Amino acid sequence: MLSISPAVLAELAPGGVLRAAINFGNPVLAQQNSEGAPQGVSVALAKALAAELGVALEMITFDAAGKVFAALEEGGWNLAFLAIEPVREEQIAFSKPYVIIEGTYLVKQDSPFNDVADLDQPGLRLAVGKGAAYDLFLSRSLKHATLERAATSSAAVDLYIEQQFDAAAGVRQPLEQIALKDPGYRVLPGAFTEIRQAMAVPRGKTSASAYVADFVERQLASAFVRGALLASGQTDVSASLS
Repeated sequence: MLSISPAVLAELAPGGVLRAAINFGNPVLAQQNSEGAPQGVSVALAKALAAELGVALEMITFDAAGKVFAALEEGGWNLAFLAIEPVREEQIAFSKPYVIIEGTYLVKQDSPFNDVADLDQPGLRLAVGKGAAYDLFLSRSLKHATLERAATSSAAVDLYIEQQFDAAAGVRQPLEQIALKDPGYRVLPGAFTEIRQAMAVPRGKTSASAYVADFVERQLASAFVRGALLASGQTDVSASLS
């Protein structure tokens, strides 16, 4: 049986409640079932951690990663599921990644662009979800193209279509679902970045950080993460091994 210190419980579940931020903005990690309840690998991990700690779980849902990060300043959560990013690491302590997914572009079927590198040209306008991991990455890596931000990742696709921008940046799987439904669009085969999804706690909570880091290691080793991905229909996403 695991020994859980009072410091871990105080930092992760003050008052006996684990408040976990669940981001619906990335459907690879979290979705709503037919009854509207949260499901997905992030939800499964949150439930497993709460059960291991012997505490209640309160899931606080968001529609964008940027909003999860913003809620940190208000003390809105004790645990979150976010992509590892240098900007976030100043305020957040991350576990190792439990899932690695690709950031790429949605373009029109007749678009002249065939490689992600083609999109960094003067005059090009790319739609992104404000504060998403790929927004943060592109903000520091693009030299010429202009980013146009929407409130959420799904809204970024709408913005791209409505304004007829050159591309919409996002996570590969949901972009491929859009292209599957509308043959007028396609997803570029390459990736401009690998998005490393991890469990996170506010920086400074050292006991909680160490415990969550070990928890993720154990869930990966036991194939729990892989099983949760498959159970939520994410058959083309792999659990992280590094």
